[in-house]
This record gives sequence, structure tokens and C-alpha cells, in this order.
Amino acid sequence: MTVTYKDWHEMLSFALLTYRTSIRTLTGATLYSLVYGMEAVIPIEVEIPSMRVIAKSELEEAEWANQCYEQLNLIDEKRLTTLCHDQCYQQKMARVFNARYNGPSVVRETFSGGAIILSDMDGTENAPLVNADVLKKYYL
Repeated sequence: MTVTYKDWHEMLSFALLTYRTSIRTLTGATLYSLVYGMEAVIPIEVEIPSMRVIAKSELEEAEWANQCYEQLNLIDEKRLTTLCHDQCYQQKMARVFNARYNGPSVVRETFSGGAIILSDMDGTENAPLVNADVLKKYYL
């Protein structure tokens, strides 16, 4: 099968499945598990059974329903864990961002291609070159 840009609608369901079952860096969980309280069984696991699918298939229906109910009861705990992970991730990103900020600077020299040499307000030159795209202009 040749895939072209005209076939996007046929591939959309696969892209959505991948998006919903991939672990997000921000939350540390999949979107599917946050909504339904358990991980999704991907199509390949049905064709070639994984240990998880084999274990579920050997359960009685009542036992399987009981386990699903227990997992739903744990969904609040999973969401709190995700919230904690989210807050830690945001703090980490804030630390990284704030570590790069050196305070107000003056453009000392510009080069072609957008490279800039900055200096502090007292005239001390900052060593690394900076890309002009990451600077924010400030007017007095």
C-alpha cells in the first residue's frame, strides 16, 4: 500500500491511538489511563497476546469486572500522582528557564545569521553567542 497525503483520513485512527496511548512527559501517564483508569490494549496485543492479555483472558467474568472496579477506585490516586508529577515537571522547567536568565543585557555586537554578543549593564561581556530569536526587547 502506498501512502500519500490523500490517504490521511485512513491513517487518522492509528495516529489518534498512538497519541492517546503514549506516555506524556508532563503527566507521566497516558491520556487513555487518565480517562479510563487502566491502560489500553493495543491491537497487536490482541493478535499476539501479551502477559497482560493472557492473565485477563483466564479470569472469570465476575473476577474481571471486580478487578476493573478496583482499578476505577484507584483512578483518583493515579490522578493525584499525575498532578504531583505535573507540578514537579513545571518546577523543573521553571528552574531551567530561570537559570538561563542573567538579567538585563545590552547588545554589544551583531553578526549575520542572527548571532549576537551581549554584555551586562556594567559592560562585562557574556561569553556565549546568543540567537536573536530568543531575546526579548525592552525599551526604556
